[in-house]
Amino acid sequence: MALRRDAQRNRERIVAGARELFAGEGVGVSVEEVTRRAGVGMGTLYRHFPTKEELVDAVLEEAFDAYVDLAERALDERDGWMAFTTFLEGALELHAANRGLMDVVMTSERGRDRAKAVRLKIAPLVAKLVERAQAEGTLRKDLVAEDVPVVFWACARVIQATADVAPDLWRRHLALYLDGLRTGAATPLPAPPLTAGQLARAG
Repeated sequence: MALRRDAQRNRERIVAGARELFAGEGVGVSVEEVTRRAGVGMGTLYRHFPTKEELVDAVLEEAFDAYVDLAERALDERDGWMAFTTFLEGALELHAANRGLMDVVMTSERGRDRAKAVRLKIAPLVAKLVERAQAEGTLRKDLVAEDVPVVFWACARVIQATADVAPDLWRRHLALYLDGLRTGAATPLPAPPLTAGQLARAG
């Protein structure tokens, strides 16, 4: 059943307000702050979005699509190393522009159905990017797909800490990580990677 015109306007105001807040401050923003930004009451928000997770899913739907599209387009690159690095850089650009997206893709505790679907879709795409670069001999053989979110975690901290003073500093640190991931620069790693289960618990 279609929403009444005033109800539709309220929903759009909620989504617009939450989108702005999530992008700038992350999904930890309270629903009270969202209602203030949207100019609606708490009851109105809960009629449209009974849980915070449903609001997150709705607000970040376009960002989720862009994230998956980035990984799929990276796989179209003929050069495996270029595909892998293009994805990492593009993903971190999305993270830097949208703190809410960064919050959701790096933990299993944010969002609901759409967020879960994105995580499930991204994981095999990242695995393919890793495998292709390793198969062509440009990416160190001991890297596993579960290492990639950890690179994101590290760069996310840089993004958060320097956003107001040096918003592109994460690019420098990504370049340092990538130099360490090249086959020619690889030295034996002193500890094993996280398993998929450990990664889920750590995130």
